[in-house]
Amino acid sequence: MKIDAKNRSTRIRKKLRVDEFQELGFDVAWKLTDGINGEELDAFINKFFAEVIQPNGLGFGGEGDTLWHGLICTQKLGSCTEEHRSAVEKWLTDNGATSVAVSDLYDVWWAE
Repeated sequence: MKIDAKNRSTRIRKKLRVDEFQELGFDVAWKLTDGINGEELDAFINKFFAEVIQPNGLGFGGEGDTLWHGLICTQKLGSCTEEHRSAVEKWLTDNGATSVAVSDLYDVWWAE
């Protein structure tokens, strides 16, 4: 859905999250080794947050056990960048995740 923000006040553009207030994020999915135990899974997710999500000011909303999927966006108002996408993809690949898939950046409020 494309919102036409012409002739809208700054306040309205901010409420609609369009133009300079647009927020970009991306989807991510990956697979972990079959048979991973709970402690190994917790260690992987904790390391993921400690090494790539939090240091980059990102947030992750998702779920999984051996197969994970979710949305990554910024913790504060703003947009993810291509560098964020690359960092997440590289970290997952370098740390044993397989079938890593990272979507293009998209508007998290007005995705079509």
